[in-house]
Amino acid sequence: MLTSTQLPGGLNWLDLGTPDVAAAGAFYRGLFGWEFASAGPEAGGYGFLRKDGRTVAAVGPLTEEGASSAWTVYFRTTDAAATTRAVEAAGGVVRFPPAEVFTAGRMAGFTDPTGAEFAVWEPRDTDGLDLVNEPGSVSWIELYTTDGAAARKFYGSVLAWESTDRPMGGGLVYTIVGPAGGEGNAGGGGTAHGGILQLQQVHLDAGSTSEWHPYFEVEDCDAALVRARELGATVIIPAMDAEGVGRLAMFLDPFGAPFAVLRSATR
Repeated sequence: MLTSTQLPGGLNWLDLGTPDVAAAGAFYRGLFGWEFASAGPEAGGYGFLRKDGRTVAAVGPLTEEGASSAWTVYFRTTDAAATTRAVEAAGGVVRFPPAEVFTAGRMAGFTDPTGAEFAVWEPRDTDGLDLVNEPGSVSWIELYTTDGAAARKFYGSVLAWESTDRPMGGGLVYTIVGPAGGEGNAGGGGTAHGGILQLQQVHLDAGSTSEWHPYFEVEDCDAALVRARELGATVIIPAMDAEGVGRLAMFLDPFGAPFAVLRSATR
């Protein structure tokens, strides 16, 4: 479960880039009951995805040449320009520099040294998501990466994340991460918002690359899997139990954006 949305470095926004906003909105409406609300004619087709009137994510058309449909995770910053400098110093790439989003805040987009894209949000009028951890909203994020050690070092430097490693068996290690400033360490009863997992060699050989995935909370993972498949999703990981975590499944949406659903063990 997310426990860090109000801290610098914590997840505070999430949006989907897609080639067909209307069709993508229909897919997620059918799966999670989300409604689309346009941000206005000046927003270029961008809008908010809402559950019972509360913003759970956003969606907009792809704007970068050659971009594929994907979810982008945003982390809270108090100074987007300073974070941009930190990204460059730590070996990341600036995809787009800090920019004003009307009076809502400032955003900037980056690629980490392992190739995963992410962004930051410096709030002004819009603080962040209205709803997390409840059914139909994001409750966890996960980075699959080609270099776990490099990723941990980069995000620790740029966003001051703390981390806790947990052995998974078979030589695999799952790193739970979260921003500094809360009580305790990430994964140790303090702040946390996600995990970092090293891609195995078989996945690297198959062409897998670094990317962030959101997990959306659901009441029933198996029912969500059936519904997602009916709506046109491709199942990557069938419903499975993860000890101490809950029951989860992972998909590609009809346009190829990866995401997962989770019935948390704590619910």
